[in-house]
Amino acid sequence: MSLSWAGYRRARRRSRQAWAVLGAAAASAVTATVWFFTAGQFIAAEPAVSGPSEAPVFDAAWMKPVTSPYPVPRGGAAAALEALAVKGRASGSDYDRSAFGQAWQDADHNGCDTRNDILRRDLYDVAFTKGSKCKVAAGTVHEPYVGLVVRFVRGASSKDIQIDHVVALGDAWQKGAQQLTAQQRQNLANDPLNLIAADGDANQEKSASDAATWLPKNKALRCHYVARQISVKTAYGLWVTQPEKDAMARVLDSCPQQQTVGPR
Repeated sequence: MSLSWAGYRRARRRSRQAWAVLGAAAASAVTATVWFFTAGQFIAAEPAVSGPSEAPVFDAAWMKPVTSPYPVPRGGAAAALEALAVKGRASGSDYDRSAFGQAWQDADHNGCDTRNDILRRDLYDVAFTKGSKCKVAAGTVHEPYVGLVVRFVRGASSKDIQIDHVVALGDAWQKGAQQLTAQQRQNLANDPLNLIAADGDANQEKSASDAATWLPKNKALRCHYVARQISVKTAYGLWVTQPEKDAMARVLDSCPQQQTVGPR
């Protein structure tokens, strides 16, 4: 059977279109596969968790500000993210917690150590140990990372509620904290902006992770959590990696009006 020139051109055009469709489908499949094996598998596996949409920062009635090298800028968190430097991680092999000073000092000089300050700030129905107006003996918290309401009792359930560094100190060490002074690192470790009373298991699971590899299971908190990390990194001159920045930007895409977080 003979084929006219016009017929040949039509057949060739249909063939090119078919290959284009197949190519687009293949590209979409590759993109979906890459997404799944990076972030998608974690998102797909996440249970539906709800809880607080933000966590306390500062109570001027009894807390005093901790000085950071730079002020937290007012305005959109997305704009503050764009202003952060993007670099690779520095070596973490020489990280030591002692580089950030003795744990839980009275950094704001209000008469109470930082751990008790944060428990008092984040818990409600707080009771103090006998004869103390500082040491928290018990209280209740609507925990922000997993959304559970937890009763805290000193000693009996101390491990259930731990104080999390929003920007983990190990992460900070690899992203600029090595260049801070010893006093500035101590302030970073004790700054209420960088501290949240959190579920003990969630805190251990997070470890030194950044936003690229760990986010709270309570999705309602994620915009605040990421904005708080951005605010801490801005205040202490720390940088982000490209995967970390991309993860933060994805979270903030769902809340474009999210503001930076600070002791207003």
